[in-house]
Amino acid sequence: MSRGSIVLLAGASFAAFATLATAADNNAPGAGNALAVEISGKSALVKSAKAFIDQRIAEIKDDKIRAATQDAIDNPQTCVRHRAGVDAAAKTRILDALKAAGLVDIADDGKFPGGLLAGVFPPVVDDGTDCPHLPQPFGSAPAGVWGGHHSFPGGLAVHEAFNLSSDLSLADNYRRAYGHLGAGGLPERMPADAPTGTADIAIDQDIMIGAPIWHDWAKTMVFQWAADGSEFPELNFGGNGKTDKWGTAGDSKTGAHHILSVAESMKRGLPPDFVITQASAHAAPAEGQEYKVVNWVNAAAIIDRIDPVAAGYLARDAQGRLRLPALRQLASVPIQQTLPDEPNMLVEYTLHNLSDADHTFTGTAVEEIQVVLKAVAPRFGYDPGDVAAYNTKFRNPVLAAFSAERLQILYTAGGIEAVATEIGKLKQAGVI
Repeated sequence: MSRGSIVLLAGASFAAFATLATAADNNAPGAGNALAVEISGKSALVKSAKAFIDQRIAEIKDDKIRAATQDAIDNPQTCVRHRAGVDAAAKTRILDALKAAGLVDIADDGKFPGGLLAGVFPPVVDDGTDCPHLPQPFGSAPAGVWGGHHSFPGGLAVHEAFNLSSDLSLADNYRRAYGHLGAGGLPERMPADAPTGTADIAIDQDIMIGAPIWHDWAKTMVFQWAADGSEFPELNFGGNGKTDKWGTAGDSKTGAHHILSVAESMKRGLPPDFVITQASAHAAPAEGQEYKVVNWVNAAAIIDRIDPVAAGYLARDAQGRLRLPALRQLASVPIQQTLPDEPNMLVEYTLHNLSDADHTFTGTAVEEIQVVLKAVAPRFGYDPGDVAAYNTKFRNPVLAAFSAERLQILYTAGGIEAVATEIGKLKQAGVI
């Protein structure tokens, strides 16, 4: 999910906190995580999406990026690096630093279940040790808040596989449009049958593969499963929501998963162009949005206990403001002396942002199909009023098997009977 949609969802998320808090103790690993693993493990859609991601990870040429990504996605014993050695006292110090930098909203401490500490530090296994572990594997996590896009066991894999495919396609589109020289040595659109590997413009393929995978990685911690099949709520931070644009009016609050994922890739030492591309998923730095990406990178650095300027992830401008650094050859001409409000921009930042933009359909698909599922559930012996049984034995297995996107498209063509026919396949297979 990207751009202003995060801000728009913030109010809805807080409205849901009161009800979700009764279903989930978000200070401890989710009681429903194991069942989510079981449900996602029965979904061919989820397993094939995960296989697609793994196939693409193997194509990453940079050894460090490939190894870190494989470890984070596939190693059940992977260490959550940004949480290593972070005990209760360290959490308080980090939160105090985020407050001092204006990167959390103090008012949210009384609104979010468990307070700001629970939102910035979602529960992990072996918390406070040198090697904390994820509370659930990548394959069982959802990709959105409860009732939001891909909010089913395995939704994260389905969502990321789509975004990864989109990112790669967008990069190839740019190569075809801007990266081919014709017979006269001048650019022309690449012929349809020409391989994009012949393009003469540099778009980093490792980043195009890795950034969409890393962007939502922390949803394994943030969106854990309650015993009734619902999810933990998510804190929005990365700004105070009021004066986030270098002290002036601006709102850079975003989902915790976004910042925590950046913190993890940064803690693992992934390079600045990779990390900033990853951080651009929710807002490309162009058109006055640079401050958002800067705040998210800065918040991640505070969580990591590192200096983002010394590490090369951010830079200071002539006014002393934190800005995006001039990577690669961007400093060849001092452009910001003439255009001080322009960001130091790489094409990868925008491509990754665009690849995370399908929420305009996917969020709506879930909202609508949830209504349809409640209407059809009694045919299969499930009462939507029995919340835990309905969620864990019907809603979640159905969405994990088919996705809301497929069901909504089928519904628009064939109505409720088309949805019932699909669900009947799970009944015949003994899944529901």
